[in-house]
Amino acid sequence: MADLAIVSPTLQRIHQDWQNRRNGRTLPSRASFDIVDFKYILGNLNLVEVLRDPLRFRYRVHGTNCASLLGYDMTWKFVDDYPDPVYRARAAELCRRRRKPAAALRSRKAGDRRSPNHPL
Repeated sequence: MADLAIVSPTLQRIHQDWQNRRNGRTLPSRASFDIVDFKYILGNLNLVEVLRDPLRFRYRVHGTNCASLLGYDMTWKFVDDYPDPVYRARAAELCRRRRKPAAALRSRKAGDRRSPNHPL
């Protein structure tokens, strides 16, 4: 994997945690993660479950900081339940494009001036 120019200390830590858990594999196993090790990001962590037939996406975890920013807690709700139609469409499209495990992470590009209420 090419070296990434990660400026944020928190993102550097997440990246290193991810790399350490890979153990030579492309992706770390689910068993490699203990939520206690990730206290430093829990408020910003979103875990989205992919359901099939029909294809839908449900937030298993919607971090408290994310919920505060959006003004809506999505935990155990489907992406298509989000009340803002613009954000809902954007989140659904990101989930559809990212449903392959190797593309599970996304970060906002520097200078991205989307609404501050929408962290995607």
